[in-house]
Formats: sequence, C-alpha cells, structure tokens
Amino acid sequence: MTSSIDLPCDGCGQIASTEHIARRLQRLEWATRYRPVHIQALFLGSALPQRQEEFLYTPNGEFQGEAAALLEAAGVSTAGKRAEAVHVEFQRAGLFLTHVLECPVENESAATTSLPALMERRLTAVAVRIRRSLKPKRVVLISRALETILEKIAPLQLGCPLVLDDGKPFALDGPDTQRAVANLRGAVSASAV
Repeated sequence: MTSSIDLPCDGCGQIASTEHIARRLQRLEWATRYRPVHIQALFLGSALPQRQEEFLYTPNGEFQGEAAALLEAAGVSTAGKRAEAVHVEFQRAGLFLTHVLECPVENESAATTSLPALMERRLTAVAVRIRRSLKPKRVVLISRALETILEKIAPLQLGCPLVLDDGKPFALDGPDTQRAVANLRGAVSASAV
C-alpha cells in the first residue's frame, strides 16, 4: 500500500509516497558514506537509474549500466572486489556522482516528456548544492538527457568549469556507451592535470 503525503520530494520534485521518501533516504545514506572531502570531479547525471544495480553507491556490488560505465571511465576495476572497496577507490580519486533528479522518474511511460520539465525545476537547487555544499573542482555532465536543458545549466555559475564532450554531455546513457566511456576517460584524465 502506497500512501501519498501530497508533498513534492526534495530530491526530485515528484509527488512522494512514504516509500518513495524511504528509498531516497536510503540512497542518500549510501552515497553520503562515500562522498570525498575534496571533490575533484562531480559527475552529474539526469535522473537516478530505475534499477538499483545501476546506482553507483548501491551496496550489492553488481555495478551495471550507468554505474559500470562510470567506473570504467574512472579506471576503477570491480574484478574480485567487494562493493565497499570499489566505492572507497572511487572516493579516494576525489570522484562523486549525483543527479539532477535524485530519484528515478516514477512514471516510466511519461519519463521522456516529464523528465526535462522535472530537471528544469530542480536546476536552481542543484546549482546551490554544487556551489555551497559539494564545491567540486569541475562538473562533468554524463547523461544525454541533460542536453535538453544544457543551455540552462551553462549560465548557472557553478563555481567551477563544466566538462563536456564536444559541447554536449557525455552520453553514458546513449547507444554508443563505449565511445562515451572512452571520451569521458580522456576528458577526466586531461582535466586532472
């Protein structure tokens, strides 16, 4: 039974049930545990993936989809390692992942139409969090869905450079993931110098 509390979630802007809030708080706890003190690169995705295995900070250690692609781009191997060891290696490199929408889009069928509007409504809060709390050395956009609001992200004055793939977000969620991973790996290593 899902109970509606008729309030928007502060992590995504969607109307939230108590279960939605509980899942968000659990994910927030997992991610916060591995947040670096000094963030060298903040990877910014559009919306949290639907499947828990694609969320980088899940403790189950399956690392699929977005999580697997991001770890590969960062040069963090998962072979023979427990999830905690992978998370610590990512953290020690000064890397952190967050999303404009910190929750999955609830209604998958309407995701393509509602995602840009939901992200646009959250941009100011995301920019404030990046400037005041996260304070990264650079922000790297990793989702092609962010392209729909890119012209609104660029002028937000995030307090650090925005890293793009030839003027567009790195499309880790696109059809050519391997090319996006290779481009991201090059950009992250080049901007670390």
